[in-house]
Amino acid sequence: MNLFSLLSLLSLAYWLYVLRDTLQARRWMYKLPRSTDRTMFEAQPSVRDQTQPRPSAYRPRKEPAPTQVKASGSEWPLVSIIVAAKEEEESISETVKHLLNQTYPRIEIIAVNDRSQDSTGRRLDELRRWSESRDGLRIPIRIIHITTLPGGWLGKNHALYQGYAEARGKYLLFTDADVLFAPDTVADAVAYMQREHADHVTLAPRIRTRSFWLAAFVEYFFFTFSLYVRPWCANADLQHKHGMGIGAFNLISRHAYEKIGTHRAFPLHPDDDLQLGRMVKRAKLRQRLASAVEHLEVEWYTSLDEAIRGLEKNLFSGFGYKLWLAALGVLGQLLLFFVPLVAWLFAPGWSAVAFGASALLLITVYVMLIRSIAGGTSRGVLVLPATVLLLTYVVIRSVVLTLRQGGIYWRGTFYSLKELRAMRRTDE
Repeated sequence: MNLFSLLSLLSLAYWLYVLRDTLQARRWMYKLPRSTDRTMFEAQPSVRDQTQPRPSAYRPRKEPAPTQVKASGSEWPLVSIIVAAKEEEESISETVKHLLNQTYPRIEIIAVNDRSQDSTGRRLDELRRWSESRDGLRIPIRIIHITTLPGGWLGKNHALYQGYAEARGKYLLFTDADVLFAPDTVADAVAYMQREHADHVTLAPRIRTRSFWLAAFVEYFFFTFSLYVRPWCANADLQHKHGMGIGAFNLISRHAYEKIGTHRAFPLHPDDDLQLGRMVKRAKLRQRLASAVEHLEVEWYTSLDEAIRGLEKNLFSGFGYKLWLAALGVLGQLLLFFVPLVAWLFAPGWSAVAFGASALLLITVYVMLIRSIAGGTSRGVLVLPATVLLLTYVVIRSVVLTLRQGGIYWRGTFYSLKELRAMRRTDE
C-alpha cells in the first residue's frame, strides 16, 4: 500500500469520525427561543447584491412586548449592556438605536469610546443627548471616553473592563459596535438564561455578507473553526474543557464574571470573547450557546479583502502562537480537506472511491454545521476547494507577518510576540 492509498483511508476514517461526532452533537445545538410569535428579523439572504439599498434589520414594534420570565424577586434584574467602539463611526449609531429599542424593562447602556480618531466619540455624545431629549425613552446611556491605553492590555479588552467598572447590573452583556438587535433579543436571552439556570449565555448571530465569495469564505472559516473549537460542547454540563464565547453577544452574571477574574484574566488575548467562554467552563460554571439568527445580525467584514486582512492579524493567535501547531493545522487543511475534494478525480482504483466518499462526508458535515449554527445557505459548498486554499493562505500569511513583525498590530497599537506568548503560557 503506497502513501496515497494510505491517505485515502486516513481521510475516510477522519470524516466518518467527524460525521459521527457531529450527529451526536446535534442534541447540543440549541436555538434561542422567541418569547412571542411576532416577526423578529426580516428574512435576509446570506448574500445580497451590493447595489441594493441596505434593508432595515428589524421591524420595530409599535408597543413594547412584555417579557415572559421574571426574576425570583420582585424586580427584573438590571442588565448592563457594554459596547466597546474604536473607529466605528459608520455603525455605532445604528447599534445603539437598536439597543434603545429593546423591550426588556431594565437596561443601562455603557458605550466605551476606545481612543477613536474618527467621529465615533462625537456620535456617541450626540446619541446620549438625543436619548435624554426623547420622551418615553427609559434606557439610560453612559459614555466613557478612553484616551490612553495602559501597558499590558489590548484596547478592546481594556475598554470592556472599564465598562464593567461603571456597570451596576446583575447581568453584564458584552457586545460589539456593529451588531443589530431585534427588539426582544435581551428579553429572550434573559428568559433563556434564567430558565436554563445558566451563568453565561452566548449567541451566534446571522452573518450578513455583500458578495458570494465573501459569504463562501466566511462560511468555510466558521466550518473549520467549529471543527477545531467544537463550540456545541459548551452546552455539555459535565465537561469543563471546551467553552465558547461570541463577541456579538456574551451575557454573563456579575458573579460569574468576577469569579473568572474579569477581563484582567486575559488582557492580551485578541480572541477575548472566546477566552471568556473558556474560562467560564474552566470555572465549572453553567454555560449555554444558542443560534440567534432571528435575533442578531452582524456584518463581520464588508469585502473579501477586508476579511483576509482582518483574519491575518489573529489567526496565529488561535494556534497559541506556536509555529509547529500552525504548521500542523495547514498540513491538516491540505491533506484532509483539500485533497479529498479533488483526488477522487484522478486517484487509481479503490483510492478514488475512498476519496470520493470522504468528499461526500465533508460536504454533508459542512451543510449540517453551517445551517445549524450560522443559519447560512451553505452555497459555499460549490467552491469548497477554493475556500480551503484561501484559508490556508491566510493562516500562512498570518504566521509569516506575525513572525516578521515580531508581533501584531491591533487597532493601531503594536503588541510584541514576546508578551503575547508570555500571556499564553500563563493560561496553560
